[in-house]
Amino acid sequence: MKLSDFDYSLPEELIAQYPSNARGDDRLLVLDRAKNSFRERVFADIADYFKEGDLLVLNDTKVIPARLFARRKTGANVEIFIIDKTKNPVEALVRPSGRIKENESVILDSGDEARVLGSAEIGRLVEFNRPVEEILERYGHVPLPPYITRRDEPGDKKRYQTIYAKEEGATASPTAGLHFTEDLIDKLKKKGVELAYITLHVNYGTFAPVKEEIVERHEMHSEFYHISEENASIINKARKRCAKIFACGTTSLRALETYADSRAHLNADSSRAHLSVPYCCSVSGFTNLFIYPGFKFKMANVLITNFHLPKSTLILLTSAFAGKDLLFKAYRYAIEKSFRFFSYGDAMLII
Repeated sequence: MKLSDFDYSLPEELIAQYPSNARGDDRLLVLDRAKNSFRERVFADIADYFKEGDLLVLNDTKVIPARLFARRKTGANVEIFIIDKTKNPVEALVRPSGRIKENESVILDSGDEARVLGSAEIGRLVEFNRPVEEILERYGHVPLPPYITRRDEPGDKKRYQTIYAKEEGATASPTAGLHFTEDLIDKLKKKGVELAYITLHVNYGTFAPVKEEIVERHEMHSEFYHISEENASIINKARKRCAKIFACGTTSLRALETYADSRAHLNADSSRAHLSVPYCCSVSGFTNLFIYPGFKFKMANVLITNFHLPKSTLILLTSAFAGKDLLFKAYRYAIEKSFRFFSYGDAMLII
């Protein structure tokens, strides 16, 4: 499968640089796989597609202020984007990386010192003169993605976070969830829709460019995920009653499919049928699940997602779910109708 087959041209002005005036005001393009058609709605209309007993799965990860600004001794500006703060030294993207020598020290805006070391799996290793958590808490900036070409502003602290964000650890937002409001969540609950929460800490791996022209050769960067026993039970009961499962975002979908695979592998290893592992068990771990056309989905029936970059792992995933022909036809329509793209842009519902 060729990566170039998943390319498209996007006018720069359609890349959303700011969120909509209010959550839920965004446009919604609904793709119907059975009818091979799509129609335009507004995001608040999404409640019309739920019925009593359906399950909505949300990613409750919380974005940390992972971006730091610094300067070299020459006075040149430096940006440090934390990828994994749990490691020591931390992994980070450092810009401009090519100009910074190994073991060079830079001074953060906080006055702290950061020493840039050698290469990491992604980016560089960086060592700080005190715990990085302390520095990020006070001086960290919202880690807006690189296609948002402005610096973060005070409003981004709230708008680049979902209203149900709880578990700190993400360095990028699960952006499909940014459209949900308290009122919409309440409306779904009153309609009899159940909610389950998973945690997948979105990081650079989700957005890392695919460098292989042969899609199958690409390797995903790992991301931590967790599904509690309580939420696993909710998901399992929904599956047993054949309820429709709505995955909010590609991260929720990947966590659900990883969970399904982990249970299936454990069951396959069981020597006796009555020892099979139930889906109500909690699970934590890392996933590098790479979903592209041909993947067989086991959990989600419906996907809520934003519009994604060309030749990205995310457009490969949504092509697998929607079907490439229908998805790209919808993308062409969205461009013609000036939909807003990417993290702060409009949304899609794939039914």
